[in-house]
Amino acid sequence: MDYLQHTFYEASGWDPNNSYSSLNATARSLLLFGIPHGVRLNVSSLSSPNSATSYDFGHVGLINGSLSYLYSSLPLRSHSRSSKLDLREFVQGYRYVKDVERPGEETPQEIRSRVPSSSKPNTLLYGRLYLPQSTLEAMYLRRLSPSRQVQISYVSDAPSRSGTSLLALYQHDHGHFNTEYLYSMDSALLGFRGLYNFGVDSQPSSDMRSEQRNGRLSAGGELYYGLLNKSGGMSGGLRFTTLPRHVGFPYTMTLTMNPLVGSLTSTYAVKAGRDLALCSQFDFNFYSYKSGLRLGLELWKLRPEYLETEWARRLIRPGWKQASLRSGEDVSGVLKARCDQDWRIGILWEGRLKAILFSFGVTLDMHRRDQIFRAVGAELQFSS
Repeated sequence: MDYLQHTFYEASGWDPNNSYSSLNATARSLLLFGIPHGVRLNVSSLSSPNSATSYDFGHVGLINGSLSYLYSSLPLRSHSRSSKLDLREFVQGYRYVKDVERPGEETPQEIRSRVPSSSKPNTLLYGRLYLPQSTLEAMYLRRLSPSRQVQISYVSDAPSRSGTSLLALYQHDHGHFNTEYLYSMDSALLGFRGLYNFGVDSQPSSDMRSEQRNGRLSAGGELYYGLLNKSGGMSGGLRFTTLPRHVGFPYTMTLTMNPLVGSLTSTYAVKAGRDLALCSQFDFNFYSYKSGLRLGLELWKLRPEYLETEWARRLIRPGWKQASLRSGEDVSGVLKARCDQDWRIGILWEGRLKAILFSFGVTLDMHRRDQIFRAVGAELQFSS
């Protein structure tokens, strides 16, 4: 379902990476990836271009599961079969940030506005029922215009005073900057988030333009205040990332700070090769003087038949025609690993076997020699 939501964003022309909430998306994908617990089975079906259903079953001491349904007013033109899914898009890893056009050029909003004026705003509906808890999770997403959208999320059984949770989010993407306004029923929370991309509005010379467009510096922050508990919070951050036209290794650097709790976090991620990504994260607290270090990697495994003919493709001249592979067709799986300064290790292997997508993960604690294996899990997914 997350993949179909990403497909909806792509089909409707929305860039989820151009927001403050996605400032550390690359580091989260490489360092905070989820590891399955127990055994899980997921069966999904895109019965039509506009609707999809999913059934999830798991066993972790007891049997649980969920039923999901998704509807989109916009046809989702994607490969729904698990045997044809693009693994490089399905598995979240290193994030490539798209370019933002400057004034005077055709902006992404102008490209999106090519849709006929008679077309209605696109809508995405999502519902999920957890069993046996009977907890309902729902989401309503509506594109008000090419640059504005509203999202409402609801959970029926939440750890709050009312027992339910409702979150309303309004987003406005101006291209060179993005603003978000949110309201949550938990403590009547009001919030604001914003992200600004430097260098987009400037008009340098043609010689400097190509050099400056190799990377982008973004700055953002968030403010929120709870009306019921009379408390608030804030945070700010910077991100520098290379753009697709960068000729060297793609990399992303971020620096975020929360002055109220005194936390400072810096991350550095680099795409060291076509099939290898590395990431590091350093945390420091000004009040307690505690620090932390975390390292992670992402390594893709190429298919054997692709490796056997790779030497021949290198000999083909650029002007000659050759059979092109779809993105993700040359890989069979990806290995993710992370480790912190306390030697807590997480390993995840995701891949595809015939028409089955699988995930196998393990969590290790090297300081506890009596119980090194903290968690072991496997997940199987099939979609048609």
